[in-house]
Amino acid sequence: MWEYSEKVKEHFFNPRNVGEIKDADAVGEVGSLACGDALKLYLKLDENGRIEEAKFQTFGCGSAIASSSALTEMIKGLTLDEALKITNRDIANFLGGLPEEKMHCSVMGKEALEVAISNYRGIKIHAEEEGEGKLICRCFGVSEGQIRRVIKENNLSTVEQVTNYCKAGGACGSCVPEIEDILFEMKKQIKRIPVEEKAPKKKLTNLQKISMIQDIIENEIKPSLKQDGGDIELVDVADNKVFVALRGTCTNCPSSSFTLKSGVEAKLKEYVSDELEVVEVAS
Repeated sequence: MWEYSEKVKEHFFNPRNVGEIKDADAVGEVGSLACGDALKLYLKLDENGRIEEAKFQTFGCGSAIASSSALTEMIKGLTLDEALKITNRDIANFLGGLPEEKMHCSVMGKEALEVAISNYRGIKIHAEEEGEGKLICRCFGVSEGQIRRVIKENNLSTVEQVTNYCKAGGACGSCVPEIEDILFEMKKQIKRIPVEEKAPKKKLTNLQKISMIQDIIENEIKPSLKQDGGDIELVDVADNKVFVALRGTCTNCPSSSFTLKSGVEAKLKEYVSDELEVVEVAS
């Protein structure tokens, strides 16, 4: 049986913003009833282009309802560009975490938001990745582009993780070999520290610790933030506290706290020491 946080239970039993906006400025629909999960997201903008109202209709499990409810609360008051910076992990973190097997619910929320904003702007979402992309999982209607996206955005490395994040491979299993091929290809393209090559956990000198922290920030974290106009600077390291300053679009981003904890701190704990704590200082 899966363990759900109290916040997940709260948003499931008392979901916020359920329903339809008749005169919505933007509507995004993802999933299908045939595949077991479907979400329709409605957005209403104010005169300044900020999201004034957000509502949803969903068919799915408790995690799908909770994720949709959380998303509508998170995006209120944001501009469309600010809302687009919210990741599926931000949604999960807002809820105090989701079972790994239910992460596809947070992905569905993120995708519905992207589709709604793209429809509003009159552009085809992820055309460069999906377009007429090959359908890999026929059971759940998941394309190669979608699989590549969840692998890249969530640093996935196994078929089981792919299934947890987008359901591909979770039914008949006939697409598993193709998913394995995609994973193998993407592992070769992405430069990162392989798990099997990581040094065994041992006591680091302060110089070793600082050097590793600098390397991870420069080569693993900065490139990702710069893609969205953001940046990060290492300010100081004291014992197990890592002091950083966010730059660019990250400075006033409403999701900056999620970025620091689920992105920066999590990666430093994984590759350097699980005792590290990231602390933001004024820019």
